[in-house]
Amino acid sequence: MASLDRNNKILLGLIRQPGNNMCADCGVPEPDWASYTLGIFVCLNCSGIHRNLPDVSRVKSIRLDVWDDSLVQFMRERGNSAAKALYEKCVPAFFYQPQHKDCIVLKDQWIRAKYERREFTGENNNKQAYCSDQFELTLWKKGKDNKQFLKRIFLLSRKDFTLRYFIKEDSKFPKAVISMKDLNAVFQPERISHAHGLQISYVHDKHTRNLFVYHENGQVIVSLFNAIRATRLAYLRKKHPTLQDNDLIPQITGHCLKEGYMEKTGPTHREPFKKRWFTLCSMNRKLLYFKSPLDATELGAVFIGTEGHSYSASESSERSARRGRWHCGVTLHTPDREFVFMCEQEQQQKEWLEAFRKVISQPMTPEDYANEANMRRGK
Repeated sequence: MASLDRNNKILLGLIRQPGNNMCADCGVPEPDWASYTLGIFVCLNCSGIHRNLPDVSRVKSIRLDVWDDSLVQFMRERGNSAAKALYEKCVPAFFYQPQHKDCIVLKDQWIRAKYERREFTGENNNKQAYCSDQFELTLWKKGKDNKQFLKRIFLLSRKDFTLRYFIKEDSKFPKAVISMKDLNAVFQPERISHAHGLQISYVHDKHTRNLFVYHENGQVIVSLFNAIRATRLAYLRKKHPTLQDNDLIPQITGHCLKEGYMEKTGPTHREPFKKRWFTLCSMNRKLLYFKSPLDATELGAVFIGTEGHSYSASESSERSARRGRWHCGVTLHTPDREFVFMCEQEQQQKEWLEAFRKVISQPMTPEDYANEANMRRGK
């Protein structure tokens, strides 16, 4: 028993060391599981993924399982930093490295790519699909005006920075040609009701258009996601030749700062409040609203500038008799008008105010000024 207690204390000491004090795969603090075949410390969630890779990884709980002296010595000799130097030696700059809040398919394929397929060790010269100049595949895509998913052929090209999709295999002309300039791809498994659900957004005729797609194979859909990121990075490098990759990487994918339902009234504030689905992205400074989360096209958009240009957000004291069921108001002030929204709960009101103020506090880029001018001219 003394030996067992000693081994557990040694392991608990190891996970306090730099590198070991965060999950080797998702970065969450204080991991309490370990792969005793790889010599890494991982969190509970990532340990579940490792259990699906018994040929390369076997896991134990640091606190609950019995550890032999030989396994403890192995963990002492290895650790997360040594594993990172080996298994993440050649990760491409564009490749998305998931965090603990990301969806399962991203974390699953990141772990499989590292340890099962050993894609980043530099040991093999097999070119991965996401590194190709052209990527073609068939996806299930939600119809624009219905909930039915239909097979569509997608073609991603790094040569002309486009993503095309076709109705049929023998189609001569694409249904859409999407430029990398405005394309954004994010996983939305819960919204699409599929574990591999991907939302692809782009600007068409000055409005945001959404495509909701999935593939049955997790490796295929994550490869497409990273191929899109590779193509976006190539586009940004060409557009901004003087910038370094460290400046461009954050611009590849725009994550939603805040999304959810609010009620919205019209310009005169005399119209009835209507329930709408809102998304706020800090990268393009746009608040978009839709009738539902799975709408193909936005109903409208609001650009959010800085306080120095007359943008602000505050709690609303709206007392209109026409307001809806919700009573926690938020007013977004812009140079052109005031937008009044109603949230269902005070917590949601607080979160939207924080999100608006976060965007307002960020300085605008030359591209932001151009986008603001274009949106105001389009009104």
